[in-house]
Amino acid sequence: MENFRFYAPTYFCFGKNGEQNIGELVTRFGGHKVLLHYGGGSIKRNGVYGRVTASLQAAGIPYLELDGVQPNPRSGLVYKGIELCRREGIDFILAVGGGSAIDSAKAIAAGVPYSGDFWDYYATGKPIDEALPIGTVLTIAAAGSEGSPDSVITQENGMFKRGATGEGLRPKFSILNPEATLTLGLYQTACGITDIMAHICERYFTNTRDVEITDRLCEAVLKTMIEESPKVMRNPGDYEARANIMWAGMVAHNNITGVGRAQDWNSHRIEHELSAMYDVAHGAGLSVIMPAWMKHVMQHDVTRFAQFAVRVWGCDMNFAHPELTAAEGVARFRAFLTSIGMPATFAELGAKAEDIPALTEHLFSAEKEPLPGFMELTREDVSAIYRLAL
Repeated sequence: MENFRFYAPTYFCFGKNGEQNIGELVTRFGGHKVLLHYGGGSIKRNGVYGRVTASLQAAGIPYLELDGVQPNPRSGLVYKGIELCRREGIDFILAVGGGSAIDSAKAIAAGVPYSGDFWDYYATGKPIDEALPIGTVLTIAAAGSEGSPDSVITQENGMFKRGATGEGLRPKFSILNPEATLTLGLYQTACGITDIMAHICERYFTNTRDVEITDRLCEAVLKTMIEESPKVMRNPGDYEARANIMWAGMVAHNNITGVGRAQDWNSHRIEHELSAMYDVAHGAGLSVIMPAWMKHVMQHDVTRFAQFAVRVWGCDMNFAHPELTAAEGVARFRAFLTSIGMPATFAELGAKAEDIPALTEHLFSAEKEPLPGFMELTREDVSAIYRLAL
């Protein structure tokens, strides 16, 4: 196990009626004037918006609103939010929604005190240590941004989808009320499930040895998703299954499962090109890319893939041919994603084989070759993974 530092100070308020605590929590963490940041009308239809604003009003906290966050959140709205916060003296940002709203809020929070272009953080990987305080009200279990120091934004000038990170981006508090997810559509639910499982897999496949504790944590979260996801797909109103998935999403990405081990984020990097070019849902893109990545890199460490197959998917170990066990685990993963309604091929995403060279070159126009990770990836490797996804 590698040396590590881990500090995850987010205050979580989990369960029914959590939104009524927002006014108290904003005040506790120093907020006096709030930017309420969200996407479209779903939070008004399901009642979340009304509960959030009622809590702010009851606490006497003034707020301004900035809606319009899109899936794969865009830089244009971030620039608008930064200007609004500076002009109006806003000192706290409250994101209401899923990962897109939270990531956009984080980018705004980083940009307000920064003298340069907020995109510098996303383009260079410079850590974000200073930002306005952020709170979140989660309505979609998926990205884990409610507990992480990470944010992903699409720069509209060139359509580059890139991530930034830094302890300044960890939310001060997050409200996790599973009731807010009960009306979520099945496709969005399945996309979230896929994203959660990808966050675990990209920590699980590591070259670091002797990481049994985090291996077992990763396996436990994956097995929870395998157990609870079909319940939600059969009965979207299953509160207990929604609750387990919501907390799994946070655990999957606040890095408690990833400390002390090298991690691989190349499936995310490769998928970001798909969602930037075709504007597909991130989870749907991951459903296509993750199994393809696994097939391509499996021979790098067949034993780890066999462990994944046996411990997570219940495969029988073939000691004479561990590569067969490993391949069966990947096949079961893909079959699971298909069973919850996720795509398996480029065609199902609307992606095209003839775009593979452009996707690959666009990725490496902003990334160094080879991509670091579980197995280093060259341009040829990335193109091969896209072809496996056909």
